[in-house]
Amino acid sequence: MHRGPMFRRLALAGLAFAALAAPAGAADDGTVVRFIPHADLAIIDPYFSGVYITRNYGYLVYDTLFALDHEFHPHPEMVESWTSSEDGLTWQFTLRDKLAFHDGQQVRAADVVASLKRWGQRNDSYGQALLAAVDTIDALDGKTFRIVLKQPFPVIDALATMTSPTPFIMPERLAQTDAFTQTKDPTGSGPFKMVMSEWQPGHKVVFAKNPDYVPRTEPPDGVGGGKVVKIDRVEWDYIPDGVTALQALKDGEVDGWENAANDYVPGLAADPDITLKSRAQFIGTMRFNWLQPPFDNVKMRQAVLQVVNQSDYMAAMAGDPKNWRTCYSVFACFDHVETRGSEALAGPRDYDKAKKLVAEAGYKGERVVLLDAADIPQLHAEALVTADMLKRLGLNVDVATTEWGTVIKRIYSKDPIDKGGWNVFVTAYAASDMLNPATTRSLRAPGASGVLPGWADDPKLEALRAQWFAARDAAVRSEIAAQIQERAFETVPFIPLGQYRGYSAYRGNLTGIVDTPIPVFWGLEKK
Repeated sequence: MHRGPMFRRLALAGLAFAALAAPAGAADDGTVVRFIPHADLAIIDPYFSGVYITRNYGYLVYDTLFALDHEFHPHPEMVESWTSSEDGLTWQFTLRDKLAFHDGQQVRAADVVASLKRWGQRNDSYGQALLAAVDTIDALDGKTFRIVLKQPFPVIDALATMTSPTPFIMPERLAQTDAFTQTKDPTGSGPFKMVMSEWQPGHKVVFAKNPDYVPRTEPPDGVGGGKVVKIDRVEWDYIPDGVTALQALKDGEVDGWENAANDYVPGLAADPDITLKSRAQFIGTMRFNWLQPPFDNVKMRQAVLQVVNQSDYMAAMAGDPKNWRTCYSVFACFDHVETRGSEALAGPRDYDKAKKLVAEAGYKGERVVLLDAADIPQLHAEALVTADMLKRLGLNVDVATTEWGTVIKRIYSKDPIDKGGWNVFVTAYAASDMLNPATTRSLRAPGASGVLPGWADDPKLEALRAQWFAARDAAVRSEIAAQIQERAFETVPFIPLGQYRGYSAYRGNLTGIVDTPIPVFWGLEKK
């Protein structure tokens, strides 16, 4: 008898729940916080992938030179002091005292230099652009390093970015690994250590307090400030089924749930034993594979843009209208909403016009593989709406339903669909990662040499982005950003699907939860 993805998800959830009901003996020592992450941790190289579960792991295990507060302003973290030349081309940084890796080795400027060079090859928001602007990055002594630029660049913003892959600092011996080869060693200098002997991929990740970590003296703020750890151990228990996750939280088998399904939010808000926290605002996105037909043809991408209805997506992904808004921009919609070119998405939806574009593109019923991450409720809903829309457009849609961990491995395949490739991928980015042309990774279009799956190829879009980095005047940058949006709605590297709010849920016996879109566990106390 064939047993499909839903059977496997429920079976896995049952195993996870059984494990929670009988925790391992190691969990009896000290204060343990059990937490359901939004996805399974499959990649522990902090630079190798831009997926958020790897970034979230990174903030526990590694440290950063600078960090963003709750209003996304940068502050020093590993850095004690810094200077810049009057022309803004030479930057010198000194590390603070008592920084050490989990293996006992002191953090050196040489570790920072090697880390930044490797990160810069993988990060397609600030990192690659920083390396392009750099003349030299070198260590001056054990604690001091220098960045010399060929042209002006927002250095501090780059070093503080949360956008994945994030510039975490790793030992030089690991940072010297080829940027396109995954490291398997989680040695960092952060407030927690990953307990590799207890890692069960697909089920559990364990983090132990790093007793040698010396936090800053400032209070915690965002992902920075003083990272004072008040618990002994964090256990991520991956439960892909929402019903099982909800029951585990309500029964006290777990202490927190990162991505509470929106259907359950009203009930959780009314539960006196549960504290509901707004995670962040997210933006749904649809990404096309430009290397494979039919979306290697711009008319096919424009046809889909013509029929996307953000309200349909947001109703399915976020439910109550107070949890979402339409956002007809390639950038996040906060105080300022960029409108140039947005009529392509904001105007009346027209299937007749879209079908003419499909015909002009020469589409003849080829199979279109749509990736569906069924264990993340918002992304699963996003995929179902996409499948219905593409079928109404007359496309032969094949929905490939798996868990998120499988999806993030498959999206890096450049093979044809009959050899494991794909055509359409839907996901969501934190709105804080779509603030401008630097952080909005989905705008990258360097072709097959690029890092971001989809491999959009648009030299004009890349040139405009380079102009944005080089501009020092805010008004000039704003004009370039508007031109970038106009171009993006012409060539369609991705389609924004609306902006919504996510929620996390915690048991009431947890206090000190830091206000950040990333689940961090410093400052946290368990009664």
